[in-house]
Amino acid sequence: MSIFDVFAKLEAEKAQKAAPAAGPVEWLVVGLGNPGDKYAMTRHNAGFRALDAYCAKTGQKIDRLKFKALTGEGTFGGARVLFMKPQTFMNLSGEAVREAAAFYKIPPARIVVLFDDISLDVGRLRVRPKGSAGGQNGVKSIIAQLGTDQFPRVKIGVGAKPHPDYDLADWVLSRLTPDEEKQFAPALARAAEAAEDIVRNGAAHAAQYFNGKSE
Repeated sequence: MSIFDVFAKLEAEKAQKAAPAAGPVEWLVVGLGNPGDKYAMTRHNAGFRALDAYCAKTGQKIDRLKFKALTGEGTFGGARVLFMKPQTFMNLSGEAVREAAAFYKIPPARIVVLFDDISLDVGRLRVRPKGSAGGQNGVKSIIAQLGTDQFPRVKIGVGAKPHPDYDLADWVLSRLTPDEEKQFAPALARAAEAAEDIVRNGAAHAAQYFNGKSE
């Protein structure tokens, strides 16, 4: 073998290690939010922002329009996943999830959903293996479209309304204060880590490690 052959072999091995393992999609990882710059930094876009934080850290791309969502395939928690940011607006998010789940034959137990939760303080996380929508319209749509609430989720705390009479829609579509953003940014990274732990080890394990924790 010549020196050129040796270098060629080394380059091929390096490229193979760098490339993510190909294969069929095994999980869906769905971040919820509303499309458009108007909503980008709002409380309701916590799910989008968690996936954006993961992409900024890893170089993962979620930029292909498919199933009424921006999507991207990657290796996550040791499995092949389809990342999704539904582009249907929040209350129709389930349409995108249902289409992708049907295409890849993904059962609800392997659909991880990341979204905002007003019952949690800003920066707090809560992992659940299943459950009701709790008033979150995107989750409500997913439950309706899948016909079940038996899918794991990562709730990202965005804080409660400042007073009972405050309009809920106005609150979730508001931006966090600068002080809240300081707590929120690290929570987005942890939310992606929690989703990855669900894929790798299950929701019970992720809940034990991530629930209630903040920086």
